[in-house]
Amino acid sequence: MSHVVVGYDGTSESDRALRWAVEEARLRRLPLTVCHAWQWPYPIHFSDREGVAIVRRMGEHMLDHGVALAHELAPGLKVRKRLDTGGPSLALLNQEPDADLLVVGSHPPEERSVGSTALRVAAQADHPVAVVRSASSPDGLVVVGVDGSRGADAALAFGFEEAALRGWRLRAVYGCWDPGAAPDDDLSLFGDEDKLRHVCGTVLERAVAPWLVKYPLVQAATSLVLRSPREALLEAAESATLTVVGSRGAGAVKALTLGATSDALLKHAPCTITIVPQRAG
Repeated sequence: MSHVVVGYDGTSESDRALRWAVEEARLRRLPLTVCHAWQWPYPIHFSDREGVAIVRRMGEHMLDHGVALAHELAPGLKVRKRLDTGGPSLALLNQEPDADLLVVGSHPPEERSVGSTALRVAAQADHPVAVVRSASSPDGLVVVGVDGSRGADAALAFGFEEAALRGWRLRAVYGCWDPGAAPDDDLSLFGDEDKLRHVCGTVLERAVAPWLVKYPLVQAATSLVLRSPREALLEAAESATLTVVGSRGAGAVKALTLGATSDALLKHAPCTITIVPQRAG
């Protein structure tokens, strides 16, 4: 059964993630699964049954608190709970096969770099992962990274759906001043700025056009920016409530890598970020 999954550990960051997940589940008319991973904090040879039971009960109480908060935020919402042992990223990924969306919290980038849980879940998940931050603009703007790829099309699908569900505006951004962003790897475009604008502008408009037809009520705009995708999207994220990008991992160990742009956004963007794997589109 499809559901929205959120990781909860009682911190202020996970409270924000829970609130975001509750709204997602409510709008999508899906159940919410609140997940908490407890872990014995000492070497195994220092463990004892009573101590392990106490740590487990603490995890259960933490999870019950998250479930109670979810019920308080949305009284009619179906909320399930899942208590796992081990690392939080593994606990979330264990819930992922049937999930429409995974939601995790994150520190603001100026306080601390994004945690390993968010990075690992976003890199390994086969479904969209929302990393929630407190600095998201309240204006209701979804920024989507576009480059004409299938991964970007998956991001557009999620971004338009999110904008339609929440009644937000959408801005599709194509940062084209980068060899990897050139259509068909045509590097000759960088010798003719007008041609680059024309070719990349056509790619951008064609990518967005089908979604304008599917979601006619979404107020959408496009932006072609002669900067790298990373720079263009980080700048756009400053005024966004949510930024959506494809994963495009290309590292030697693909299951543990994100693309350079999505990685940079997770680490430095002030707003909430959703990473959308290509297969999710």
